[in-house]
Amino acid sequence: MQKRIKIVATIGPASDNIEIIKNLINAGVNVFRLNFSHGTHEYHAQNIAKIREAQAQTGVRVGILQDICGPKIRVGKIQTPFELKMGDRLDIHSEQIDGEQLSQAHYKTCINQPQIIPMLKVGEYVYLYDGKIRAKVVKTEQDMVQTVIENNGILSSNKGVNFPNTKIGIEVITQKDKLDMEFGAKHLVDYVAISFVQDANDILKAKKILNELNSKARIIAKIEKFDAVENIDSIIDVSDAIMVARGDLGIEVPYYEVPTIQKLIIKKANAKSKPVITATQMMLSMAENESATRAEISDVANAVLDGADAVMLSEESAVGINPVAVVQAMNNTIIQAQKIYPYNKFDEFEFFDETDMVASSAAALAYRIKADGIIAITGSGKSAIKIARNRANIDIFAVTHDPQIAGSLALAWGVNSVNFTLPKCDTISELLTKMIKQAVKNGIIDIEKTYLVTAGFPTGVEGSTNFMRILKKEQINHYLSI
Repeated sequence: MQKRIKIVATIGPASDNIEIIKNLINAGVNVFRLNFSHGTHEYHAQNIAKIREAQAQTGVRVGILQDICGPKIRVGKIQTPFELKMGDRLDIHSEQIDGEQLSQAHYKTCINQPQIIPMLKVGEYVYLYDGKIRAKVVKTEQDMVQTVIENNGILSSNKGVNFPNTKIGIEVITQKDKLDMEFGAKHLVDYVAISFVQDANDILKAKKILNELNSKARIIAKIEKFDAVENIDSIIDVSDAIMVARGDLGIEVPYYEVPTIQKLIIKKANAKSKPVITATQMMLSMAENESATRAEISDVANAVLDGADAVMLSEESAVGINPVAVVQAMNNTIIQAQKIYPYNKFDEFEFFDETDMVASSAAALAYRIKADGIIAITGSGKSAIKIARNRANIDIFAVTHDPQIAGSLALAWGVNSVNFTLPKCDTISELLTKMIKQAVKNGIIDIEKTYLVTAGFPTGVEGSTNFMRILKKEQINHYLSI
């Protein structure tokens, strides 16, 4: 069985050589993630070159995802790590100070986003060290809040801070992010993931920046804040894809709500034909061990059954002991889970435009005639994604003239992107003739098999998909003879 759920793997010190990248592609990786919270532009440029060389050598189309770090909130410098105990007092200042212990159970520190301090209210919580230490606000002043520690933990310099009860309203794209996005545009990355999204306006700002950079990169909204969950419908509407980033999300909302939020977001993204990634700690134990836990295997399988388009590896492939083995384990789990996946969701989703109707009809017809593949001739890639929304257990080939569109489709459920140079055609017959000749030559079409083709005419107009045709041996030979 062919793997239809895509695998996103993070490149890092354990996987940043070309032979391992080639092995990762052969093991099942579809998209490589570059984490811009770490590494220089020079380092990332080298990895982009390696990924593209590995793609050329393997002949497998893969995508490149640039994950910008966003405004990560951190505590400032702490002279000596705090050994915090339950009941200790921790003052958090807006002024940039060195953290220090003031007395037996009294400490002070600051954060790198001082404008947040006046927003905090008595009774709200501050989570320190990426959620490991919980502090409750008991008193507020204009430039400082007093908190009481509710569990033991050690706090050192630059550890992450979360505010799960406070709408902080900060700019999610920093000056560093803008420089990183400029780098990504120059290197033609396929996706840019926006961290700490709060509402739809954050995505619109990111799109404006990319447009000014003449970038065709698709935007992924990372859902990792409680206010993003509250605004999920409008965020999905303006995003190109969604990532359920369960690490920070598990701090921002009660941990026991994360599974239901994950399922809800996947369902909503599916309905709007937006690819959705399930991320964070999917097979984390394999960063240090040769095998995954049974719980991790079940986590991957449940993401498949939930309807995710892709599952993501972070530390496992970036710094783990055997990145290729992790991908193989994830690949095997996906294929097994697909055996019980509820395919053929032709009547499950609302139609938002005519292309949705054509896509649903195409998927249903291909299923009923037992087609061996669906071929979507697409300029923007959206018609292929809309066909994939229906989850027919049939190969989908997206034929596009733009290599960056082809790369972006590497994230979409069940879609195999094919980059052909199709010149402008005056008739649909001419378009089919040129496509079929190239597809047969490249081994995409087998003249002994049956296919269903969708296209839009006139070509190159987004949302114009209005054509379906069944291709059997006789029709294929007819077009080959023209």
